[in-house]
Amino acid sequence: MGFFDFLTEEIAIDLGTANTLIIHNDKVVVDAPSIVARDRISGKIIAVGREAARMQGKTHENIKTIRPLKDGVIADFDASEKMINMFIKDIPALKKKWLTPSLRMVICIPSGITEVEMRAVKESAERVNGKEVYLIHEPMAAAIGIGVDIMQPKGNMIVDIGGGTTEIAVIALGGIVCDKSVKIAGDVFTNDIVYYMRTQHNLYVGERTAEKIKIQIGAATEDLELPPDELAVQGRDLLTGKPKQVQTSYREIAKALDKSILRIEDAVMETLSQTPPELAADIYNTGIYLAGGGSMLRGLDKRLSQKTDLPVYIAEDPLRAVVRGTGICLKNLAKYKSVLIK
Repeated sequence: MGFFDFLTEEIAIDLGTANTLIIHNDKVVVDAPSIVARDRISGKIIAVGREAARMQGKTHENIKTIRPLKDGVIADFDASEKMINMFIKDIPALKKKWLTPSLRMVICIPSGITEVEMRAVKESAERVNGKEVYLIHEPMAAAIGIGVDIMQPKGNMIVDIGGGTTEIAVIALGGIVCDKSVKIAGDVFTNDIVYYMRTQHNLYVGERTAEKIKIQIGAATEDLELPPDELAVQGRDLLTGKPKQVQTSYREIAKALDKSILRIEDAVMETLSQTPPELAADIYNTGIYLAGGGSMLRGLDKRLSQKTDLPVYIAEDPLRAVVRGTGICLKNLAKYKSVLIK
């Protein structure tokens, strides 16, 4: 402990394609959509997070909403840096300080990320006053957040379905034994719904509406025990150009998402086929853990369970499993040193 440690604040960041979460002092202090609204003329950032999400799809030509992260990695360097900066400034405990504290950060990244993309995340963090920046792979953070003891010589399989990527990993002895990262996740599900409404109902819906459909009646199979009610969806009629409303059911959405879910199933099967036999024996006993927002899709656990013949468990708060794990690493840096990438 140095003299200046009181000037250092510790934060854990889950920089997601859909949502960014930040933990400070063991509490989730920021949980907001990863969206930025920028003024085209002045180039200034007008809004970030929830405020910018409300503008999405409703802006005029001078305002542009940007999602700075695509497929789990930084696509717009400038916007992502400003977004992280504004989120950090929003942390209540840091607002009160008259000196800008230097930050010790742990940030999670997808497991299929390249060196260049890793450097982009690191540089973004260093520019917002990050003095010590550690990175951790998402499936690893998810496993720690679910409560799996990753240091044991025992295999655990994690499937983390986020907004941009689905991360599948087999973890043992504090390391990833085999992993697969596919770019099929929440955003692709949303686009599938937009496409389905266009082709089946001649209805043009925006991204936000499709997201709402996915959350309210999205399903992975057509035989649900507790089916949700039908949903009225408003959009623009492609034939007449008038606004119109149609009723849609979870069965239709299950049809719309079927192809994408098949690809996730295939990726899970492929990872299982690469797993060393001793770890495969462990996984047979422990099952598969699901984390991330995508795992909340109704019936997905059942469908994966039927495909793999293994028990499938959903983390208790799947949206926050990854950031929880990142927060635990931040508190026990010495214990998880081998897991973190400096």
